[in-house]
Amino acid sequence: MTKVVNYISEAFEELKSNVTWPEWAEVQRLTIIVAVFSIVFALATWGVDEMCAKAIEGIFNLIKS
Repeated sequence: MTKVVNYISEAFEELKSNVTWPEWAEVQRLTIIVAVFSIVFALATWGVDEMCAKAIEGIFNLIKS
């Protein structure tokens, strides 16, 4: 158990002293970019899904008649 505690304390020390953290303004800017692209890709995925659903529905309607 002491190895686990030692590992965690060393990991936190590494994060405090050796990691270069970005500025808050950069974090906000990049978060907005990720959010916008996520929404765009979600809408694109939804659009392709709707087109495929309509195509499959059309194929089944042709088979039925």
